[in-house]
Amino acid sequence: MTVDPADASEADLATGTDGAATGGAADEPILLRDRVLLELLYGTGVRISEACGLNVSDVDHGRRVVRVLGKGGRERAVPYGVPAQRALDEWLRRGRPALVATGSGPALLLGARGGRLNPTTARRIVAGYAEAAGLPRISPHALRHSAATHLLEGGADLRAVQELLGHSSLASTQIYTHVSVERLRAAYRQAHPRA
Repeated sequence: MTVDPADASEADLATGTDGAATGGAADEPILLRDRVLLELLYGTGVRISEACGLNVSDVDHGRRVVRVLGKGGRERAVPYGVPAQRALDEWLRRGRPALVATGSGPALLLGARGGRLNPTTARRIVAGYAEAAGLPRISPHALRHSAATHLLEGGADLRAVQELLGHSSLASTQIYTHVSVERLRAAYRQAHPRA
């Protein structure tokens, strides 16, 4: 199953997770953090550990890319779209400053107490919003899978998706190519001169 966080309504996103946000003014920083987390996970396809490991300086607003430190210490630049940009802008303007504490350091995503957001907490956040939206249990990896699937369905090159996801092997990326036979037939009919 593929998921698009953009399909979640504001009400869905106001149901809270880490700290049981209810949509009140005191919950705004948490809600903004949750939104940027979901937008980054789906909009970039990064792993949950990569998202939680991002620093403020890893965001290049001008080029709309994040610098990600992946498995094996490999660094890559991953683009993100306008919805993630809006969420990042709001988070950095209104959310993060409200949660910053002595131990926050350069962390982009902060927990309710101001420390770097923990991947376990981030998994709970994703699961909580999925449940609030009436979806089956969704993990951060499902958002990564959805991002890769949607990129490929939209015509992205397999090698480009491999690079975006930070896979060292093309075989790891090929699991996202489960394209229906009918879709292949339609592409064949459209593109092949002898169809």
